[in-house]
Amino acid sequence: MTSSEPAILAENLAKSYRRTRAVADVSLRVDNGETMGVLGTNGAGKTTTVEMIAGLRAPDRGRIRVLGLDPRRDRARLRQVLGVQLQDAYLHHALRVVELVELYRSFYPAPRSTDELLDMVDLTDQRRTIFEKLSGGQKQRLSIALALAGRPRVVILDELTTGLDPAARRRMWDTIARLKADGVTVLLVSHAMEEVERLCDRVAVIDSGRVLALDTPAGLVARAGAESLDDAFVALTGKSLEVSA
Repeated sequence: MTSSEPAILAENLAKSYRRTRAVADVSLRVDNGETMGVLGTNGAGKTTTVEMIAGLRAPDRGRIRVLGLDPRRDRARLRQVLGVQLQDAYLHHALRVVELVELYRSFYPAPRSTDELLDMVDLTDQRRTIFEKLSGGQKQRLSIALALAGRPRVVILDELTTGLDPAARRRMWDTIARLKADGVTVLLVSHAMEEVERLCDRVAVIDSGRVLALDTPAGLVARAGAESLDDAFVALTGKSLEVSA
């Protein structure tokens, strides 16, 4: 991949489940080192979109490239440079936190150290805790650590701070800021407006499986003639994100 090519390129993606159309027509371009936010109510198609980009679902139509790789055809190569954290983590409940981290580290040639990963997500004190004994927020933070184990060049995060207390949420924001400083490309699905405004260079608003708007947070506010990103979202979609998310 040359430096002029985007880190993520999704063109005209579509996906249906039987008679339900989850994604109708989504195109996204995320440049190298950019943090792109994805906003949408439940059922808007945002999670299906990022799952297709991650190679977890095959699109019915459209083209995807991540660092020049096809997520389905080049799955093994992409796994070495892409980190993915989704809302539902399916991890072995009987393993300890440190065992899960070390397992994931074994998948990569030059992973981050176990201590660094646990410190990044504030789980050092829980290193000997069995996964099923973790709180919901701790499980979320562990899934983020696992996504970062291989020093990925692109990271996909779905509802990064859902279920986290304010202190843990800000710690995660600091972690994303560190990734940005290292030139990592981040695709962030979120319904937390403060999070999006703080972290994202640009934001895609998705509704009914389509991209309604794509701009900087300030650009979306100006385009909608609104006073806040929350108000801009309502103006653009006619829906309240806080109620639906």
